[in-house]
Amino acid sequence: MKTTLLILSFFIFAFVTKVPLVVSTADASHYPVLDIDGKKLLAGTEYYILPVLRGRGGGLTLASAGDETCPLDVVQEQHVVENGLPVTFSPVNIKKGVIRLSIDQNIKFSASTDCVQSTVWKLDSHDDSLRQWFVTTGGVEGNPGRRTTSNWFKIEKFDDDYKLVFCPSVCDICKVLCRDIGIYIDEATGIRRLALSDTPFQVMFKKA
Repeated sequence: MKTTLLILSFFIFAFVTKVPLVVSTADASHYPVLDIDGKKLLAGTEYYILPVLRGRGGGLTLASAGDETCPLDVVQEQHVVENGLPVTFSPVNIKKGVIRLSIDQNIKFSASTDCVQSTVWKLDSHDDSLRQWFVTTGGVEGNPGRRTTSNWFKIEKFDDDYKLVFCPSVCDICKVLCRDIGIYIDEATGIRRLALSDTPFQVMFKKA
């Protein structure tokens, strides 16, 4: 009888102690993203995306980095003191006002351009000559699904700061790439382009 009670007590203890661990692990992926002042990032509010490591360029902006004038690609400012252009974040669930980790987001520059297209980020077609996937603009805001998988990005923790990730989960039946976003430096022009990379671009967010 004592043996039975001991075994029963053990299983009850195991169940009680494991449940909080499962909950905390699930919740960890949905923590709010914080700006440099420790405040939650909010959908529709303008922020600068800035590098954590100083001396390697500034914030993010738009530029023609390829052979064509349009579309404009997402690039890093050459100088540390330049914040670049502000962006807004739009989560896949538009009713959610707080930007959270690991949630699909549209990222859009708050700027007008001469190119007749949106400033919403999207993953460009593979550049076979450079063997790279670059981040460009001209994406579609909202409308999550198979046709818009290239327009969704995520924010993840990276040490004490953050990184941008391309790993859309807006289409359950689609095969997608899952890679960090890093910086590709064009040897010919010196332009610092956002691209899929094994070396993440460590970033922080500053309210514009």
